[in-house]
Amino acid sequence: MASNKELSYTIPHLLRVYKDGTIERLMVSPYAPPSLQQPIVSSKDVVISRDVSARLYLPNPTSNFKKLPILVYMHGGGFIMGSAFSLQEQNYLNTMVFHINALVISVEYRLAPENLLPTAYEDCWTALQWVASHSTTCGRHQEPWLVEHGDFDRLYIGGDGSGANIAHNLALKATKERLTNDVQILGVFLGCPYFWGSRKCDESLAYKFWMLAHPHAQGGIDNVLINPFVDGRLEAGFSCMRMLVVVAEKDPTREIGVKYFEGVKESEWDGEVEILDIEGEGHCFYVVDSSNEKAKIVMKQLASFIV
Repeated sequence: MASNKELSYTIPHLLRVYKDGTIERLMVSPYAPPSLQQPIVSSKDVVISRDVSARLYLPNPTSNFKKLPILVYMHGGGFIMGSAFSLQEQNYLNTMVFHINALVISVEYRLAPENLLPTAYEDCWTALQWVASHSTTCGRHQEPWLVEHGDFDRLYIGGDGSGANIAHNLALKATKERLTNDVQILGVFLGCPYFWGSRKCDESLAYKFWMLAHPHAQGGIDNVLINPFVDGRLEAGFSCMRMLVVVAEKDPTREIGVKYFEGVKESEWDGEVEILDIEGEGHCFYVVDSSNEKAKIVMKQLASFIV
């Protein structure tokens, strides 16, 4: 980064924000290549559209006669950091796929502020529609892993942090706009979901990331995309039937995550929602270190959810 740029503010260890609108990401997990033909979990990269790509994960060995649940996954990073192609995500998703025995599509969506919100939501919707398009085998240029191994009656979406926020908003969108071939979402996984609101501290990391990612959002931090309670009650008109919310004791978003779970449970939605509350850990700790003993509790719960 050029030394003559004038600094606006710094988020220690994470970002430098400059007055010309550019940013410098300070903590970036290195790129990791996909790993085809591995004994436990294989992965490969695919191009979905001009702007959207993904890394696919397939547990090994697979049976040609047994279809697998499908999870469309969105990584975290406050809409500003992270990548489906990073070493951290590769390690985490290899661990996840080993436990849940599912076909996972990890979406590489465009980041803010280079691509302001709602770009990330639109990219992930494009990816979800692309996955749903494989529910019939008559399309052209189809991805064979999805056609051969995916069970579209067991389609899940989910993510961690901002990825969980995206999953929540896609689940709502799917009730108003049909997925290709009328595919239905069976369940939604929300790991340490990134929600916030004006009653929280405006100097918080969550506030700064949102305002950097979506500076023109109507209502600012009380936009419905980031604050699901902005209208006084939670909109929970999901088409899915199951939901899993994971929160952690030392995570600043825990309080609103628990409130979200309670709001869904008390709503008129007739699905089944469950919560896993982990003591002594911080935001998305299991992504940072998927070998952590308490991370194994999350993986076990996720495995019982995605069936």
